Amino acid sequence: MKEIKSIAVVCGGDSGEYEISVKSGEVVVKNLDPTKYKAFLLFICGKDWYHQDSAGNKYQVDKNDFSILINGQKITFDAVFNAIHGTPGEDGKLLGYLDMMKIPYTSCSMVTSALTFHKDYCKRVVKTHGMMVAESVLLTKNHLLPVEEIIKTTGLPAFVKPNNGGSSVGVSKVKTAEEMMPAIEKALLEDGEVLVESFIAGREIGCGVLESKGRMIVFPITEIVSKKEFFDYEAKYTEGMSDEITPAPVDEETETLIKATGAYLYQRIGCKGFVRFDFILTPKDLYFLEVNTVPGISPASIIPKQAGIMGIALEQLFGMALENII
Repeated sequence: MKEIKSIAVVCGGDSGEYEISVKSGEVVVKNLDPTKYKAFLLFICGKDWYHQDSAGNKYQVDKNDFSILINGQKITFDAVFNAIHGTPGEDGKLLGYLDMMKIPYTSCSMVTSALTFHKDYCKRVVKTHGMMVAESVLLTKNHLLPVEEIIKTTGLPAFVKPNNGGSSVGVSKVKTAEEMMPAIEKALLEDGEVLVESFIAGREIGCGVLESKGRMIVFPITEIVSKKEFFDYEAKYTEGMSDEITPAPVDEETETLIKATGAYLYQRIGCKGFVRFDFILTPKDLYFLEVNTVPGISPASIIPKQAGIMGIALEQLFGMALENII
């Protein structure tokens, strides 16, 4: 009889994406094949790491070896399924700890995660690989520039966003010079660094990529059409506030370009597991927007929808991520 693997599904984190991450973790636990895996949902919140059972009992994680003790039985884990959007799961911090514990995990490495979570550094790297990126200015709370100087580089409209963050938390679209400083202050509430980017008029396209058992899978691409000013937190997580069209209505040549670019960047950046690249498609060019190394994984999220069109159910998708590492 094949041994059932113990999987720690980590969720929560220390960002504005906490609640979304918990929901993602619950989806993973619900959809892992019970004939192959025994899943334990582990909450990570600051220094408080714990498993909570259905009765509400809490079991603290022993950080010396990443184990839990339930009814006198010590449980260690064969692998970690990373469902933390934001810090410390998506920026590499938790992953460095897991590397030291020699516990495999489903998401990108510590180095790749740290790079991709820092939007400015990531843009600089992908630019060296021939990608078009928006003009931008990086600010810190201790080094702000005059609004006029920022606009000289980015123009208007512009996007103001936390440099290290996700789910569009703290993001603003700025149309006038007067709106710039309030938007910067809003972003600084989420992060000590702020990225101001030129607005690129075009179509937002999401491209999911997964490498499983040495085989590269590029999912059908999605066009994201927000019913708000842009694809903000509300548009992402409120039903009916955006249309996510899969497959995206583009010609074959454009589809091939987007998929090839996603696969190329996946390899060049050193990604692992399933990730989602976001691009802006203009009539002339394809612009890199960002890469999500721990993308949304609820049934309503983009990558599960893309996989579903290929006939890949959540159980199979999550299983493919684990089969990469154990």
